[in-house]
Amino acid sequence: MAREPLVREQVIPSKLVLNVENVGLTEEQFFRLCSDNRDLFMELTAQKELIIMAPEGLNSSERSNVFCYHLTDWARKDGTGIVYGSAAGYKLPDGAIRGPDASWVRRDRLAAFTKEELEKFGHLCPDFVAEVMSPRNTLTELREKMAEYIANGARLGWLIDPYDARVYIYRPGHPVECLENPGTISGDPVLPGFVFEVSEIL
Repeated sequence: MAREPLVREQVIPSKLVLNVENVGLTEEQFFRLCSDNRDLFMELTAQKELIIMAPEGLNSSERSNVFCYHLTDWARKDGTGIVYGSAAGYKLPDGAIRGPDASWVRRDRLAAFTKEELEKFGHLCPDFVAEVMSPRNTLTELREKMAEYIANGARLGWLIDPYDARVYIYRPGHPVECLENPGTISGDPVLPGFVFEVSEIL
């Protein structure tokens, strides 16, 4: 039976966007800024805009955590890659530093980096990225973010909108696919055998 879409939480979105193009904020300085302000979520766009957001509400955090749990459970059994949560940051080829809600990277790609390098932002685009919409996001900005991931090398992306019960599937070289109130979604062939029951977070 199809479930009714969620009612958007009554959380006031809190977001600040600063233009830091002329400030000369280096990657190392941005990493330190994030480390010193762990209660905030920050990203740096390719256009050198610093995006600062407050923590998520509890319901949104739970949905992202449930998704990460299932992705991690699959990844541990599959063994070919590593799952990262929303605290991980990636320096993309276009210069942006982004943090998807969930991501997966093949182990053979991670092997090219030293342990010290992996303690900082990953200098690569994940093979798979997922964003779970929360009240602090707009659909437009998340669509742009997903398109950026694909343009920078991601092989699969899922944008999950729990409020309108939709999932947007992104693949390089293919138009975006919109699934209305799906029961499950499959990660094949990028995530072979991974099937997520979307109803768990709708």
